[in-house]
Amino acid sequence: MNNEPTLLRKAEFNTRVCSYWLLSGTIILTVTIVGIPLLLLWLPLGMFFSHRYLSRMECLLTPKALKVKKGMLVRIEKTIPLEKITDMGMVQGPIMRHYELHTLTVETAGQSGPGALVALTGIKDAIEFREAVLAQRDAVADKTMDATTPTSAAPPANQEQLEVMKEIRDTLQRIEQKIKS
Repeated sequence: MNNEPTLLRKAEFNTRVCSYWLLSGTIILTVTIVGIPLLLLWLPLGMFFSHRYLSRMECLLTPKALKVKKGMLVRIEKTIPLEKITDMGMVQGPIMRHYELHTLTVETAGQSGPGALVALTGIKDAIEFREAVLAQRDAVADKTMDATTPTSAAPPANQEQLEVMKEIRDTLQRIEQKIKS
């Protein structure tokens, strides 16, 4: 028996994200002036490692969770229950606009610390992927609400219970009268 959850959608990553990372690193090294000599190392190493990092990125949407895997030296795997997702933000700076890239950020209820729980840069069709995740989150929330909503009204109280309730009401009214006087 297969224990794997149903896969609704798998994020594909745009290879232009490697150029974005390379350019961003180059700009940072150039601006710091001290980093200019490191550019000779950064360009070949940055190209190699950015492609390796990208090949290890994965984001899967299942019926109940968003599963994210990324990292090279330190592998990060997170399973985020859809009902815990409070926001999925889209970030796009000027260089990212040039490469037609977005960073998708995931924020959850109960998350500690500032910033996003997960940030993924370079998802192809990021807007559609975000909408798919949010739609599935809403579908899960609707099912949860349906499951917790009672299917029928409470059974009517019998006559004996109604009499006891009336006695309690009358007693409380007498107590209120005594307190007022």
